[in-house]
Amino acid sequence: MDARVMDALKSYENVALRSAVLEATPHQLVQMLMDGALDRIAQAKGCMSRGDIAQKGAHIARAVAIVNGLRRDLDMERGGEISANLEALYEYMSRRLLEANVNNDPAVLDEVAGLLREIRDAWAQIPVEYHERYAAAPGAA
Repeated sequence: MDARVMDALKSYENVALRSAVLEATPHQLVQMLMDGALDRIAQAKGCMSRGDIAQKGAHIARAVAIVNGLRRDLDMERGGEISANLEALYEYMSRRLLEANVNNDPAVLDEVAGLLREIRDAWAQIPVEYHERYAAAPGAA
């Protein structure tokens, strides 16, 4: 594909993402972050299989940053035990992602993706009427 076309597509994607973020509720932002981390993990796994060490590391670093952001934004006061459990789980996921990077282990990426999918799926099940009330507990500011 022509470089100009690729640049145009990338610009369009950036604008579309910015628009989605600006229009999203806190609940949707958390979901978008989880989806972003899952995408980065999948991309890292693909890079791992192709032997693209630099890109693998970059994608894992982005996934770790997202997971750490979710962890940092937990509302420990309002979230109570759920937030405490999520904090420990996010810390575990970050550590395992770093281990996957160092050991070039796709099974660990699958493990973390599975854990994150469970959290994302549970998050998606929260009824709309509770989105604002509990937005800060699982990861939103």
